[in-house]
Amino acid sequence: MSAPGIEAAPLPAPPGRAVLVWGVALSAYIAAIFHRTSLGVTGVEATQRFDISAATLATLTVAQLAVYAVMQVPVGMLLDRYGSRRLLLAGGVLMVAGQLAFALVTDVRLAVAARVLVGLGDAMSFISVLRLVAFWFPGRRNPLLVQLTGTLGQLGAVLAAVPLVALLQHTGWTTAFLTAAGGGAAVLLVVVAAVRDTPHRPAVPAPAPGGGRLAAAWAHPGTRLGLWTHFVTQFSGTVFALLWGFPFLVQGQGLSPTAAASLLTVLTLGMLLTGPLIAHLCARHPQHRSALVFTIVGATAAMWTVLLAWPGRAPAWLLVTLVLILALSGPGSMIGLDYARTFNPVSRLGSAAGIVNVGGFVASITLVLTIGVVLDLATPAGQDTPDLTAYRWAFSVQYGLWAVGVVQVLRWRNAARRDQGGHRPTATRAEVAPTRRPGGRFANGCDRTRRRPGDVAAQRRRRFASVRTRRRA
Repeated sequence: MSAPGIEAAPLPAPPGRAVLVWGVALSAYIAAIFHRTSLGVTGVEATQRFDISAATLATLTVAQLAVYAVMQVPVGMLLDRYGSRRLLLAGGVLMVAGQLAFALVTDVRLAVAARVLVGLGDAMSFISVLRLVAFWFPGRRNPLLVQLTGTLGQLGAVLAAVPLVALLQHTGWTTAFLTAAGGGAAVLLVVVAAVRDTPHRPAVPAPAPGGGRLAAAWAHPGTRLGLWTHFVTQFSGTVFALLWGFPFLVQGQGLSPTAAASLLTVLTLGMLLTGPLIAHLCARHPQHRSALVFTIVGATAAMWTVLLAWPGRAPAWLLVTLVLILALSGPGSMIGLDYARTFNPVSRLGSAAGIVNVGGFVASITLVLTIGVVLDLATPAGQDTPDLTAYRWAFSVQYGLWAVGVVQVLRWRNAARRDQGGHRPTATRAEVAPTRRPGGRFANGCDRTRRRPGDVAAQRRRRFASVRTRRRA
């Protein structure tokens, strides 16, 4: 049994127009990442502006991420109903409003409300771009374009890590965030002009009601495999880039703000380099995507073990190695969305992608909040900022999340295998992967070995009959 794939558009889209639509939508996602990570690189200033502790600072990010995670499923259903263009515009308006408020308020409660607006708008961005990719490009290009969307979107983190920090230091809080809101508004105008939901009108209709699409997506074990893949791969790099990496590097490791921002830029550039490689491996070896997931998780956990066990502050080369390993987190989480794409038809792609996208952000919310609490508990009495020991205890909570995620990936990988091709006698059989054509390049091992002898004999008879017909002619 093959999992449903993405239905192609009725006619091929003009290549130039498809690239234009994707490029403009990508710029909207870059802006969303910029808005999302703008708090992370300004965390130290935020504690001073709002006069808050580390745990309270964490609530700002938790509020933003919680709204993002909670809204993924509803947004996925809205996406299947209303299309990408409307959701990209609505999300952009919400993020601009949130940044405007964040620039002007000084009360922490209003600041939380502003970050909620940013999280709500951010929730509408990424999966909207993925749906555009599914409609505008042929299926064979989807893995690469999904990875490129996820990795190139991290340019928004670069803009937040360097230009925003520089602007903040030279012009102050209000001017920096008003400028961020203005940039987001400019991107919205380009989206209005260039983005369309499909290359042909009318748009492809959704055959089932929203609840039916959501239930069908959730019922497939491949969707839940994607959910837990996203959970286990994403949180470490996301939390480091989004909030706690900058304070850890400045307060725990003693780096200057400029050096810490530069390391976060290295993390983003690492995502840009590793994303296409992971996309190539997923497209070339779809049967072994879970092996790639376990490799990424193992490397990340091993790197944190070395860093947390290092006596004293870590040398520069070790910190650079850490951020390069963390750069695998973002591209690794895209494997979960690739599971959603290959196990669901395009009519419920928004719902499936929304379900999957919840995983990593639930893990990130848990880690952000837990690190903030542990830092407050582990900071010595009378000390204003956490020391390196406090950060070591705080980042150690990641191991529990990795353990839960790995167990669940194994569980749902096995369930997806059973759903795809029956129970397998050994654990060494290739991982299930949907087929594009029976016995073709993308067929898994079970599909190739499941042909009945009668089918083979019938194929041979048809081939020999064709040869005899040509000879008589």
